[in-house]
Amino acid sequence: MEWLEYVQYWMDFFYKEIIYFSYGILVLGIIQNVTYLIQLPLAAMALFRARLRTQDDHTWWLVTSNITLPISIIIPAYNEELILSKVIVSTMATQYPSFDIIVVNDGSTDNTLKLLIKRFKLKKTERWYEESLPHKVIKGIYTSPSYANLIVVDKENGGRSDALNAGIDISRHPILCTLDADSLLDSSALLKTIQPFLEKPDTMMATGGTVRILNGCEIKNSIIKKVRLSKKILPLFQVVEYIRAFLMGRLAWSYVGILTIISGAFAIFKRDMVIKVGGFDKKTIGEDSDLVVKIHEYCRFHKIDYEVRFVPEPVCWTEVPETIAVLGNQRIRWQQGGLEVFFNHIKMLMNPRYGRIGLLAYPLMFIFDVLGPLAELIGYIFIPIFYAFGGLDIDFMIAFFCLFFVFGIFISTMSLVLEELSLKRFIDIKDLLLLGFIAIIENFGYRQINNIWRLVGWWRFIRKKQVWGEMKRTGVQEQ
Repeated sequence: MEWLEYVQYWMDFFYKEIIYFSYGILVLGIIQNVTYLIQLPLAAMALFRARLRTQDDHTWWLVTSNITLPISIIIPAYNEELILSKVIVSTMATQYPSFDIIVVNDGSTDNTLKLLIKRFKLKKTERWYEESLPHKVIKGIYTSPSYANLIVVDKENGGRSDALNAGIDISRHPILCTLDADSLLDSSALLKTIQPFLEKPDTMMATGGTVRILNGCEIKNSIIKKVRLSKKILPLFQVVEYIRAFLMGRLAWSYVGILTIISGAFAIFKRDMVIKVGGFDKKTIGEDSDLVVKIHEYCRFHKIDYEVRFVPEPVCWTEVPETIAVLGNQRIRWQQGGLEVFFNHIKMLMNPRYGRIGLLAYPLMFIFDVLGPLAELIGYIFIPIFYAFGGLDIDFMIAFFCLFFVFGIFISTMSLVLEELSLKRFIDIKDLLLLGFIAIIENFGYRQINNIWRLVGWWRFIRKKQVWGEMKRTGVQEQ
């Protein structure tokens, strides 16, 4: 066949370049997996310390004490009629001495606002606020005589960042909590996530908690009664992903002070610092990570002593995509957002002025978020071709597939072991065995599809095309 001869000709011509290219991919994979190996013991040590810090008796003492800081919980919402009322009810049941809930209706086109007005007996009111951050026009503010700590803001559509900025302007408490409109909090989540602010009130700028999968759980009166796994394959893959990302990745980097991302689904910030850095950026899809990086940048530049910490035990339960189309849009958006954040603050890369963030965190972002998806997917395609035409030997092929498949299984499995030894969220042994099986099979197909989505995210980033997409809700199913 002529095309085979054509391929062979160019492979012979670029033989040395092929070898260098292949070994470059292998070296990048080695760096990634060595990093994972480093993360595991760091995460284990951080979990041990966290468990000593958040004992149940200490949590209950915080409930009855007067040292806790009042919090404004901001929930941005767009077309969330199926679940928002239940999320509000669940959040009201949070064990915390003083908090208010600010729901920002971001120009919903469904019945979100009407249902809230009816369910919570809302009345339009006047409320003074200072416009510290940019956002679209606020059309009305509603309160309820029956629910004193609930405020609903109705505004023109401007996106999630815009809605959060509006909520921050309306808020009056020194601490902010961002919560997605599809998320339910464990009753003690706020108390445990606020502890770093009580330990270090002058230096703590942001904390985040673990986010877990709501799909499949038993729910009664908008409260998680029993943790169960979904019967659908896509949410199961995401359970393993979330455990690996939160319990290993973020916890490890928090332990050494280089955490650059806190999930906006559940995050706590010092209000005055958020305003100083300009709030949430409306020009990036990755607004959550961007805010954390801006805090790092601001504090390092102005030589302010500060901390950003991940707290493993508090749990926020969120609904995840159950279809390929919605999941793909989400992952494309995540990749594009990560690239926007990286290049928006690229001056920090290898810049000693920004300390360990510039010299360690940013190079790791470059390896994992910028180069990682490109190198791995290219390797899947071209290395077997190079081997088939004699450009690479069998030892290299074995090394490549062991590195990206066997090691991937090991890391996912160890993350599950770490979770079970520390937090014990899954009581049923069948669930643990099922997740162990998922941790194996996700490396054969699902992982590669994820890399394709990330390449699409790269393409959208290059084209500067921002597509937020919509998450189709199934609603919280009460038992």
